[in-house]
Amino acid sequence: SIDLEREAFIEQVNRHGIAVISQSGNMTPADKMMYSLRDVTATIESVPLIASSIMSKKIAAGADAIVLDVKTGSGAFMKSAEDSIALAQAMVSIGTKLNLQTTALITSMEQPLGYAVGNALEVKEAIAALKGDGPKDLTELCLSLGAYMLIMGQKADDYEEAREKLQQILDKGYALKKFKEWIAAQGGSPSIVDQPELLPNSAHMITVLAAEEGYVQHIHSEQIGHTAMMIGAGRETKAAKIDLTAGVMLRKKIGDHVRPGEILAELHTGMDLRRLSQAAELAFSSFVIGKERKAPEPLLYAIVTEQGVKRLQ
Repeated sequence: SIDLEREAFIEQVNRHGIAVISQSGNMTPADKMMYSLRDVTATIESVPLIASSIMSKKIAAGADAIVLDVKTGSGAFMKSAEDSIALAQAMVSIGTKLNLQTTALITSMEQPLGYAVGNALEVKEAIAALKGDGPKDLTELCLSLGAYMLIMGQKADDYEEAREKLQQILDKGYALKKFKEWIAAQGGSPSIVDQPELLPNSAHMITVLAAEEGYVQHIHSEQIGHTAMMIGAGRETKAAKIDLTAGVMLRKKIGDHVRPGEILAELHTGMDLRRLSQAAELAFSSFVIGKERKAPEPLLYAIVTEQGVKRLQ
């Protein structure tokens, strides 16, 4: 359960070092009012208002060190690296002015992170990553973000030392052990870590097949996200119910070679098969196949701190 009372939440963090809690409606009441105004005043894309909305929640929660993952690319809200850097700078500035250590990593969303898009599918992929068998990009991003968290928490002196510590934690199984401990602490069943097949499985699955030979040159991440929503992994309306088994499992990513009839993606759902067929068409159109191989975009673009912007690409 994520419906923890404040005292129980704090006690769990102190005891286990980790907890997840649902947001209180009273945490940032002014932000909710501001967002409603942004919707009717065409200021949804205002960088200062986005930055203040995000940071208000971090500050209200009592954080004294914040690591932000700011996405950029076709699947992100900010499509260009420069716009993402501008947003990161605004958020880092807010944190700095309030004497909070704040670091932002600009990371790629030119294609979905990992292979899974959807609730149970992503949990299975996260378990694989904790076992050392996860997608390289997912593992790399977690290690990079985690390294800066260790530095800011004064558990490492520099990035290299922090990365090495985290890699050892993964390799020795400590991260997987902590994941089990966390699940048990919040009333879940740790057995799913050793037996991921116990997680809910979808009633239906169809495959999206390649129609031509070539290389995956691009994946429209927003379309993949919309596909997942269409088949129940997200809400199209406030009243809609989320299907925890639903989602998209990519089988090819940018740079991969494909032949006609090979699987590009799998769609999982428990919903009406007629809607699944429509979603499959959208998923198929999300893949751009070409004759020349294109390497994936770099995962990390830049790091933004109080000292400025360090561009990695």
